[in-house]
Order: sequence, then structure tokens, then C-alpha cells
Amino acid sequence: MHPISPVLRLEALSEKVIGAAIEVHRALGPGLLESAYVQCLAFELTERGVGVAREVPMAVEYKGVRLDCGYRADLIVAGQVLVEVKSVKAFTPIHGAQLLTYLRVAKLPVGLLMNFNVNRMADGILRRVL
Repeated sequence: MHPISPVLRLEALSEKVIGAAIEVHRALGPGLLESAYVQCLAFELTERGVGVAREVPMAVEYKGVRLDCGYRADLIVAGQVLVEVKSVKAFTPIHGAQLLTYLRVAKLPVGLLMNFNVNRMADGILRRVL
């Protein structure tokens, strides 16, 4: 049996998160607050057997010093994928830039930015890899 490469594992994990988000969006639709989608997505992932941490505190390293800046990641999935949930009219360039910054701060390889305020969930997903 061949071991699964880390890249394929991350790809499969990302697909599980996206599938769970689509399920949540199908059930709830657009228009709720981000906090509702975060809780429902965490529940859905847990139901699918995927480990999820919510509201994970993230320290920022600045000039060699770790500072607690009050930033919290919406979800960290299986210790590998950072998920930021939005409920906005549309993504702006700053949303993508924030996702990349959050990935660097968290030292995680994959990030998903998910906007639930869309008609089709597939139109509200941005995936970034470091």
C-alpha cells in the first residue's frame, strides 16, 4: 500500500471542508451572521469525523516577540486548514490579503475564505496555499 502524500491529504481535507460548507449553505442559505455559519460549519465537520477548533487565538510575532493581538481564527480544521468565514456582499482584495496574512501568522499550509452570503456556495470560496 502506498502512503498518501501530504499534498493529497490537504487536498482531500479541503474538499471535505468545502463539501461541509455547501451542505450548511444548502440548509441555511445566505443572510445570516458569520457566527451562525461558523458554528454550523464546525458542527457539520464534527459530524463528518473531522477535528475542528473554533475561535483559535493567534499570536503575532513582531520583532522577535510574540504578542497577543486579539486575533482569532474562525476555524482550524484538523490542525492543517485555516477557515475564515464571511457573510459579505462580495469579496474585496483585502479579504484575500488577510487570508494570506492569517496563514503566515498561523503557520498553516492551506486557507479557505468562505462567503456564505452568495446564491451558490461554490461562488463564495477562495482557497490559498502557502
